[in-house]
Amino acid sequence: MPAHPNEPSLVSSEIGNLWMTYQEKTMILRFIEYFLAHVTDDTFHSILEDLYAQSQQAVETITLIMEKEKAAIPVGFKPHDVNEGTPRLWDELYDPMFLHMMSKIEINLFAMYVTMSYRQDIRQLYQQLTIQSQHIFDRLSTFLLEKGVLVKPPMVTMPKEVNFVHELDYLSGYHLFGESRSLNTIEVSLIHHAIETNLIGMQLMIGFAQVANNNKVREYFIKGMKLSKDVETSLGEFLRQDYIEPPATHAGKATHSKIAPFSDKMMMYLTSLLATFGLGSNALGSAFSLRSDLPVTMTRLASKILSFVKEGGEIMIQNGWMEEPPQIEDRRQLTKA
Repeated sequence: MPAHPNEPSLVSSEIGNLWMTYQEKTMILRFIEYFLAHVTDDTFHSILEDLYAQSQQAVETITLIMEKEKAAIPVGFKPHDVNEGTPRLWDELYDPMFLHMMSKIEINLFAMYVTMSYRQDIRQLYQQLTIQSQHIFDRLSTFLLEKGVLVKPPMVTMPKEVNFVHELDYLSGYHLFGESRSLNTIEVSLIHHAIETNLIGMQLMIGFAQVANNNKVREYFIKGMKLSKDVETSLGEFLRQDYIEPPATHAGKATHSKIAPFSDKMMMYLTSLLATFGLGSNALGSAFSLRSDLPVTMTRLASKILSFVKEGGEIMIQNGWMEEPPQIEDRRQLTKA
């Protein structure tokens, strides 16, 4: 029953999305606490404080909604998931690069959650979270551009006229004599985004692999390193064929620290979240590519990512780290009566 007579009950999509948001936001809070302990730049410090306050407010709002609905409050991630006093696991510019990537994920998630919400207060919550994430993304973009570490996609000649495709070979990606056609700007943008994200993910996996306490977890993060490298190499080859250098940056590298700043549980959750989001991005790239050879490569990579996600889920279950999302009633048992 709803908490108030005039307020409709939460539907399944709203409950599931609030649960997911609680997990992600409590994790972000823990990362910000760690970043705040090491930050030296005043501008980034201000961004961290604002993001922390916004994330804390989101957690409190979701908690209040759940309490009014007499629903169980998720566990999420607590202060004990961060080990205080640990040295840097990445250089100082990795922190804003990581949050820049996470803000992009949040923008996509929260915008989608708006469309899956029916109660007015839930729609308003995700509208506000979308705006906040966009604002943080904008501030981090400006910060990283000023630091010279945010690599832009390649410049192209401005189109002077409108053309239409007349040859079916355009879709195959090959001309009559077997040469591949050059990439269009849509394809370049999708490849660039995927490589940029995987470069940040690779450094994340390197850091996690250095500090994981559980041997099986450490081996899993090493697989994540290799998978990120495979994505970067495979997609980067499409750019190199057109004499375009794939994105790369001198900053955002893992240090040599061997002391874990986070619990294995939280590192596994984040890895699972990023890998799952990577599947979605891969599917989007395949859908919008007009060269058939690109979707073939992306499908191969998607198969590897899916296997990686499945293995991660098994590790989390074996260690009791996977918090179960709210379940619907199992009515299938009624058919067996």
